[in-house]
Amino acid sequence: MKTALITGGAQRIGAQITQTLHKHDYNVIIHYRHKKQVATALSQMLNRKRPNSATTLQAELSNVDSIQTLSASIHGLDVLVNNAAIFYPTPIAYANHDSWQQIINTNLMAPFFLSQSLATTLAKNNGCIINIVDIHAQRPLKNYPIYSISKAGLLMMTQALARELAPKIRVCGVSPGSILWPEDTELDNKQKNKILKKIALSKQGSTQDIANTVLFLINSPYITGQIINVDGGRTLSQ
Repeated sequence: MKTALITGGAQRIGAQITQTLHKHDYNVIIHYRHKKQVATALSQMLNRKRPNSATTLQAELSNVDSIQTLSASIHGLDVLVNNAAIFYPTPIAYANHDSWQQIINTNLMAPFFLSQSLATTLAKNNGCIINIVDIHAQRPLKNYPIYSISKAGLLMMTQALARELAPKIRVCGVSPGSILWPEDTELDNKQKNKILKKIALSKQGSTQDIANTVLFLINSPYITGQIINVDGGRTLSQ
């Protein structure tokens, strides 16, 4: 039985990845930051399906010591999914050092040092790392410069670590397009339609689309250093 750690694995895209890997016979470690009840509920549901197959771990990923504590508690791992991220607007006129640190540390620093600290156990199992990037790593989102910078760094980190950690560990990325509307930003129908018109397939994707791509990369032993856009053709529009 293989084991996967999914950061931010209790909700939204992370929860779908967790459930999909569990369905395909992985034991899952569900990382959460604040949503203990949500993570516990998901873990309990999965354990009812297969006893002792899901556990939860809390960690503040913007803190290096917390990352090291989390890593030290894991003694066997086949897959690391760096999914956890912070997303909120930081227009250049209002951006500050605190928001820079919070977003960059969570979205970029944490995946790097988790990958570093878990590399030994992943290498023992010829494991892989999947980073959830974003199409805005290549086409910045207006009013979200720090977020866009963090994801651009994660894209390059995916390629850099694919070279650094080969041949024992593969590293790939998945870049979602419009999958879920933001939780903390209310968009009216006009704004949503404007976004949808830029998508070749004229619709949002689903969290299952992302989870399926993660599973595909995990099961593709001759792919490393690649980032797949799952965006319905959004990046075809300049």
